[in-house]
Amino acid sequence: MGITAQDRVWLTRAVDRAEDALAAGDEPFGSVLVAADGTVLLEDHNHVGGGDHTQHPEFAIARWAAQHLDPEQRRASTVYTSGEHCPMCAAAHGWVGLGRIVYAASTDQLRVWSAELGVAPGAVAPLPITAVVPGAVVDGPDPELAQRVRRLHERRVRGA
Repeated sequence: MGITAQDRVWLTRAVDRAEDALAAGDEPFGSVLVAADGTVLLEDHNHVGGGDHTQHPEFAIARWAAQHLDPEQRRASTVYTSGEHCPMCAAAHGWVGLGRIVYAASTDQLRVWSAELGVAPGAVAPLPITAVVPGAVVDGPDPELAQRVRRLHERRVRGA
């Protein structure tokens, strides 16, 4: 499908949420759930700073969608996110039956940047969404916004 100009608006908003996370002292990840009609249903950012590493915005979106949307509404929605879903979030997305995913930076980009910045690998294998949910409709990364995401991760590591 490819990332459209309208997608970039929502994707920028997801990266803004990642910046909010960084400002709050958390890891810079943010996501926005948008209905088929363009209504923002939920937006959130990472909340892992307290030690619960399941507090990802994509996971929160999946839980919220399961409670508030019927299956057709979930399939018709789009999740915009600053970074490609981790395996936990991809699985939640797949189990709940959410629609398309659009991300600014890929798992592979994040893995390379983390290594360059001296960040130790995480506890979970860095898999692309489609390795976890083979039928997922996915678009990304966005070259321009990926560079903004990289700068957020650099700021986190450098404490700036």
